[in-house]
Amino acid sequence: MLGMRGAGAWAGQSDMNSHSIGIELDNDGRSPFPEPLMAALEALVAEILIRHDIPPENVIGHSDMAPGRKIDPGPRFDWARLEAQELARPRAHTTGPDVPAAAEFRALAQAFGYSADVNDAALLEAVRLRFRPHARGPLVSADFGPLGRGEV
Repeated sequence: MLGMRGAGAWAGQSDMNSHSIGIELDNDGRSPFPEPLMAALEALVAEILIRHDIPPENVIGHSDMAPGRKIDPGPRFDWARLEAQELARPRAHTTGPDVPAAAEFRALAQAFGYSADVNDAALLEAVRLRFRPHARGPLVSADFGPLGRGEV
C-alpha cells in the first residue's frame, strides 16, 4: 500500500505503518500543488507501484486512511491527475440515490476502501476531501457518484 504513514485503516488493513510507503509533499493546504512537485510525484509513484507491485487502488492520502483526524493532502491535491495516469483508483461516474442514505453511503465508502472506524460526518469529510473538496453541508446524491453505485 502506498500512502501516508500513521495510525489509520484502509481496505480492512489497520496496521498502516507496517503496510505502507509514505510520501511527504510540501504544501500549505491552500495553494495548488506546483507542476514540478506533481510531475516528480507522478514519476515516483509510477516507479514505486511497479517495483513493489502495488495496485493503483492502494494509492491513498492521509485523509483516506485517517478520516476525521487527518486532512492531507488536502482539497487542492489533484487526484484526478493521478487517476488519469492510472496512478490512483479512478472514481466511478455514477449518480447517487434520490434520497441519500447514510448507511448506503457508508457501505459504498467501505467497499471503495474507507475502513476506518469513524462517525458518518468524518467519513463524509474524508470522501469529499478526495473527490469533492469544495462540497459542504449534509450528504447529497453527488457524494455517491465517485464511489460507484451498485450492489453493496
